[in-house]
Amino acid sequence: MTSTSTRFSVASASDTSDVSDLKIPTTKEVRAAIPSECFEQSTFTSFAYCLFSVSATLAVTWFAWLFIPLSWAWLPVWMAYAVVCGTVAMGGWVIAHECGHGAFSKSKRLSNVVGFVLHSLLLVPYFSWQRSHAVHHAKTNHVTEGETHVPKKSDTERGRRALRLRSKLGAKAFGVVTIASRLGIGWPLYLVSGITGSPVRGATNHFWPWAPFSSSLFPKRLASKVFWSSIGVVTTLVLLVLWAFAAGSLAPVLAFYVGPYLVVNAWLVTYTWLQHTNEDVPHYDTDEWSFVKGAFCSVDRPYGRVINFLHHNIGSTHVVHHLNSSIPHYHADTATKAVREAFPALYRFDSTPVIVALWRAGASCVAVTKSNDGWSYVSSDVSEARP
Repeated sequence: MTSTSTRFSVASASDTSDVSDLKIPTTKEVRAAIPSECFEQSTFTSFAYCLFSVSATLAVTWFAWLFIPLSWAWLPVWMAYAVVCGTVAMGGWVIAHECGHGAFSKSKRLSNVVGFVLHSLLLVPYFSWQRSHAVHHAKTNHVTEGETHVPKKSDTERGRRALRLRSKLGAKAFGVVTIASRLGIGWPLYLVSGITGSPVRGATNHFWPWAPFSSSLFPKRLASKVFWSSIGVVTTLVLLVLWAFAAGSLAPVLAFYVGPYLVVNAWLVTYTWLQHTNEDVPHYDTDEWSFVKGAFCSVDRPYGRVINFLHHNIGSTHVVHHLNSSIPHYHADTATKAVREAFPALYRFDSTPVIVALWRAGASCVAVTKSNDGWSYVSSDVSEARP
């Protein structure tokens, strides 16, 4: 399949060359290109955005409590509520993510308290994911040492197996199964088993850093943080169970919480998947990879004004976020413009509609093979995947 993405923001794809042919700036050069005010963190401003996301989520929930009957006849309406509430609640998830990067406030303790509370309420092990996400940033688009959405190599059994499955099911069925599974259960599976994580780290668990799971992602010095992360998630689960007992039914928990929770997870996977996966986005091995080179393999996409507003621009300013994660989201637009102007041949913006890009990632981005520019996605023909 021919990619229809717009890889560069100021030149057409036909006018550009591989990243391997371009001069990669240093981290100092990248930072110098970004206005200094973009690195300023305002606790007041961060709290204002946090309050908006939390209040908007509670407002949608309160509306449903008042006006939607809790009955099977109203299931379509409850499904619509889940989409709306989960979409709004994703804003709170993004704020917690920003806390994990220390971009919420100059106070590390305050950032961790806010992030821990918000992520625990969304069943996210805050400190554990803070660690694995830091590794993801440190090794962005590294084909073996990356973390989350690390592609399968076509010369491995995992890669050949995936390509055979796609060949057997056909592109459409394979795409449907891949997208449904990733958006539906991909996030919790990653938390408990490390699926889509680095193949060199083995099976990891964000709640249990000991055997039988690998300790490579969570060494002994981080065991206490993993423990507290688990306590936060367990506390929320206990509260949900008590709610069900008090109501005499699981129905309100499923309707008000579980539905939106699944939508939040779907948004999260969509963002992280599409930020680092596309037919023309390479991954690199150790001999080719560098931090800045990997960061410039992140992709900004057009989610629209409403979603960008609700989700604090996490999908449209992700390149600059990987170049320097200490930049608060309310300065990310300005920083993105500066990076785009300073490094037009490296900055990636894919104008493909998100739904189309999601389908392409699920149906076509199966396994990577060595190319002139790193490791790139290949055809579904299994014979092409042979070593």
